[in-house]
Amino acid sequence: MAHAENAELIDRFEEFYRNYYRDAIGELAQKYPNEQRSLYLDYQDLYRFDPDLADDYQSQPGQLQQYAEEALRMYDLPVDVGLGRAHIRIRNLPEATDIRKIRARHRGRLIAVQGIVRKATDVRPKIQEAAFECLRCGTLSFIQQAGGDFQEPHECQGCERQGPFSINFDQSEFIDAQKLRVQESPEGLRGGETPQSIDIHIEDDITGKVTAGDHVRVTGILHLEQQGNNQEKSPMFDVYMEGSSIVIEDEQFEDMDITEEDKKAIIELSQDAEIYEKMVGSIAPSIFGYDQEKLAMILQLFSGVTKHLPDGSRIRGDLHMLLIGDPGTGKSAMLQYIRNIAPRSVYTSGKGSSSAGLTAAAVRDDFGDGQQWTLEAGALVLADKGIAAVDELDKMRPEDRSAMHEALEQQSISVSKAGINATLKSRCSLLGAANPKYGRFDPYEPIGEQIDLEPALISRFDLIFTVTDKPDAEKDTELAEHIIRTNYAGELHTHRTHTNSSNFTEQQVNDVTEEVAPVIDAELLRKYIAFAKRTCYPTMSDEAKEAIRDFYVDLRSKGADEDAPVPVTARKLEGLVRLAEASARLRLSDTVHEEDAERVIELVRSCLQDIGVDPETGQFDADVVETGRSKTQRDRVKNIKNLIAEIENEYEDGAPIDVVLDRAEEIGMDHSKAEHEIEKLKQKGEVYEPRTDHLRTT
Repeated sequence: MAHAENAELIDRFEEFYRNYYRDAIGELAQKYPNEQRSLYLDYQDLYRFDPDLADDYQSQPGQLQQYAEEALRMYDLPVDVGLGRAHIRIRNLPEATDIRKIRARHRGRLIAVQGIVRKATDVRPKIQEAAFECLRCGTLSFIQQAGGDFQEPHECQGCERQGPFSINFDQSEFIDAQKLRVQESPEGLRGGETPQSIDIHIEDDITGKVTAGDHVRVTGILHLEQQGNNQEKSPMFDVYMEGSSIVIEDEQFEDMDITEEDKKAIIELSQDAEIYEKMVGSIAPSIFGYDQEKLAMILQLFSGVTKHLPDGSRIRGDLHMLLIGDPGTGKSAMLQYIRNIAPRSVYTSGKGSSSAGLTAAAVRDDFGDGQQWTLEAGALVLADKGIAAVDELDKMRPEDRSAMHEALEQQSISVSKAGINATLKSRCSLLGAANPKYGRFDPYEPIGEQIDLEPALISRFDLIFTVTDKPDAEKDTELAEHIIRTNYAGELHTHRTHTNSSNFTEQQVNDVTEEVAPVIDAELLRKYIAFAKRTCYPTMSDEAKEAIRDFYVDLRSKGADEDAPVPVTARKLEGLVRLAEASARLRLSDTVHEEDAERVIELVRSCLQDIGVDPETGQFDADVVETGRSKTQRDRVKNIKNLIAEIENEYEDGAPIDVVLDRAEEIGMDHSKAEHEIEKLKQKGEVYEPRTDHLRTT
């Protein structure tokens, strides 16, 4: 009876192949076994053909796969080829199981999981059927190696002695094998849960296709493996998957489910005349003010268009933004809010991040068999196609920060550690927050000097905002009212939910909450961003091109004199283009209009005003940002050094400080500034004191 049932199932599969996969099997026959060794079946096709058969395949995949492969071997082929070792691989299951929701009931079932590849071992040969040769009589014994342990023969079938045996490699069968560890994608996690992972064993022609950092959807059979070692076996079991098919999804957060209703709401919202104000009002409403910073964050969420040129080069579309400001101005709160809104985001704080944690680490562990070096993806790789929010950038060690340079501009991360050379993708926008060097801004010092970050890193940010906290009676009153109102709304809400006999009506709570609620609901905003990034690729109109070009050329022309500072560099121009594209995307427009260009020029100008101005001359000076010193300071340092060098030749013990300062005043340099520069030169070791109050150059 059982045999008849098996034959019937094999016939059903044959019929299924004839109806659906005739061409695919013909192609497989031509390419077998060198180019292709698997026939991929779409689960939806099988379900359409026979729902019961499809359900059985999901609940008893091991057995039905054998029948399906048997049917493939019996299939009448036009050419004389035996598909003896071809695999059947199922893909496109209707729904994926969350890794954290895998339970005992899934054992032995066919499931699909989605996630990001954390580690992948090298592809290694694995023995399937071992041929043992008896060293006494030469008889061969064949033993299938199915389980986890290596099975050896108990006794020789020829001379019945217990060995010794050696493996005959020519007669044994090997197959390629690899292990992957797949971790949940960060965007699916809410509330800072630790992502969970599952190990996947894959064999033969699907090995070697994925690397750490890839987003994949794996279909396979769930198995159990006993914990503990041979001496002590534990009643607890680990789960692992035997992978049947792997699809690399370059999945972005645009894959959110957007229904027709959502689309209507999004398109209606995009035509609102006050869309920009509404968007700004939806970012961290509990934080008062900062409209420009919030607008910039919104633009960053939408991001510009990534351009691929015909010659294969790529210009990034992601915007990077840095907030530097006094403590207590709500920077971290804004970062946290963006992290919640951005469909894919990773948040990390500078103090606890190492360069390996941000980029990628080479780790040595027992994953796989024996000690192996594997790559683990870090925060900037996990944030690929999303936003990486890094708080407290200034608290990071300088060598860790330097790991970010390549990630920001080239948007890739190269790793050369422990003999692993790899390039991982990190196409993410970086939103950074930092405090000034001495904790607070000093209004009398140039801002460039107070930012304790390398100029090379700073120049990679498209926008840098300085958030200063100056007392101002009118603003402070508004701020105080806003904070008290926000807290009051929170109090009422908490009071009402926790106290049964609350004497506040729901209406009262709603009225107060409305004042601090985001204008656009966070869920809708997330879908809006995903929809815009999926469907909208704006191009520049001539007016916008002209406006941006004029602004850039006009700024540059200020540095045309021989000794004038360079006002901006070409990096700012690219930043302007990206911002203008994001501004057009925000209202779902396919064209960047002049108003977009004007809006972002205003934004960039105010950023430059804050940070890129030499405080002494009032001129724009790119060097303040790019090198950390304005041109006037550079000239002054040169002059002071020259002075000391001149004067030290006139005196035996070096140049007396008083004389240096007097001479500096003669050439029109301020006394205190000259002292300041001398102090700095001493710190850097360019000048030293052979005797008290005497200087020499090194």
